[in-house]
Amino acid sequence: MTRILIFGGHGKVALLLEPLLVAQGHTVTAVVRDARHQADVAATGAQPLVADVERLDLAQLTNIVAGNDVVVWSAGAGGGDPSRTYAVDRDAAIRSMDAAADAGVLRYVMVSWIGSRADHGVAPDDPFFAYADAKWAADAHLAAGPLDWTILAPGTLTLDQPTGRIALDPAGDGAVPRADVAAVIAATIADDTTIGRTIRFGAGDDVIGHAIAG
Repeated sequence: MTRILIFGGHGKVALLLEPLLVAQGHTVTAVVRDARHQADVAATGAQPLVADVERLDLAQLTNIVAGNDVVVWSAGAGGGDPSRTYAVDRDAAIRSMDAAADAGVLRYVMVSWIGSRADHGVAPDDPFFAYADAKWAADAHLAAGPLDWTILAPGTLTLDQPTGRIALDPAGDGAVPRADVAAVIAATIADDTTIGRTIRFGAGDDVIGHAIAG
């Protein structure tokens, strides 16, 4: 039995991921900022934990992470205010990585985006720049650190029905159903060949487990 902690536990992808992990026999704790979201998380079989990752310091985050086997970062500010984007998507994410290291929880799966690169090409005056910049900073910190990390970088998220199939390094925006992203996260946790890799993907024809296998 694996103990899995999900940051951003009420997000659309996380709510699809949680029942997959529970069905596989894992113990899942989902961190949510809003206490009103606890019932939605509990309905998936996961255990809700109310905490505002934007405001927790390293010691508090370490306390939350301790005792788990895997951390999944699926939290985000959701766009809008650039200062909050940096506070959540960069700063809180980085603190959670440092907390995982301090707690000895080495396995860490980051849900990023397909364009997360140093040369992401988003202009500083573009409203999307803060997100692109914050995500790349977080991803770079993770890749340079001591954790057994995987960065998952899906393209544009859709509400289409899942197919169970993806394509790596797709052309275009890499649109992919959120449910398939959830399935990729679950498969990644189960496959240690994904450690130390950034996996960029969108909808495609390859069965997920086969596509991500190293």
